[in-house]
Amino acid sequence: MAAANLNTIRATIEGRLATELALSPAIPVVFHNQPYVPTPNSSWVQCLVSFGANEYLTQGGTTGSNNSIIGVIAINIFTPLGVGPGANLTIGKRVRDLYNRVIVSGVHFDPPIGPEVVASPAPEGFFQTQVRLTFETFEDL
Repeated sequence: MAAANLNTIRATIEGRLATELALSPAIPVVFHNQPYVPTPNSSWVQCLVSFGANEYLTQGGTTGSNNSIIGVIAINIFTPLGVGPGANLTIGKRVRDLYNRVIVSGVHFDPPIGPEVVASPAPEGFFQTQVRLTFETFEDL
């Protein structure tokens, strides 16, 4: 593998979610730094990808060595308020199944956590849960 391109990794993660949620029933997906005004009483998903800890896998300087790149995905699921958690948990299951312990384009996904209920939804007016998971990929220098 060549040096990891963070945008390629992000696109792999986001593209997988966008493709799944474009299927019936289709659900809008929003990513980092995208404006979005949700329709009241609708369902939608927000995907936030963050890169975190990295570590040396092998020594060797700027060539002939390997690094591990670790990140976190937070997927916020919003559904209409006051109608119970059913629709939200159904979307959560779709998200979990999409990433649960699979490898896609060199990105290794760990088991997801959640969907966990978020006590103070942001934006207000929705029932919100969150699915979180870590991922890891590798780069050769």
